Amino acid sequence: QVQLVESGGGLVQAGGSRRLSCAASGRTFSMFAMAWFRQAPGKERTIVAAISGNGNFRYYADSVKGLFTISRDNDKNMVYLQMHTLKPEDTAVYYCAACYSPNSSGTYYRESDFGSWGQGAQVTVSS
Repeated sequence: QVQLVESGGGLVQAGGSRRLSCAASGRTFSMFAMAWFRQAPGKERTIVAAISGNGNFRYYADSVKGLFTISRDNDKNMVYLQMHTLKPEDTAVYYCAACYSPNSSGTYYRESDFGSWGQGAQVTVSS
């Protein structure tokens, strides 16, 4: 497993942008598929975006396609979520998650696939 620490959360105005970062421990980061999930108040946690270990494959929830971009830097053990044109409904706690995947092209998006989770980063979008 890996230890994950998110950063970059905060308050942003509607229409603005924000980048979340997730730092991972360990020396085999490229063997972990990564994802961002979010949980809005009173709602279940849902997938936002996912990326394979080699960074070549990505998955996006329909609600964020064309607005959010997930990326990773395996040399720095980092994964990012760039968010553009934020809306009040994007307000949530955003979680970074890791799934051990020896297949570097594997992309996962079910919550049950992920064994490591960060503590979460609050993103609040004001109208």
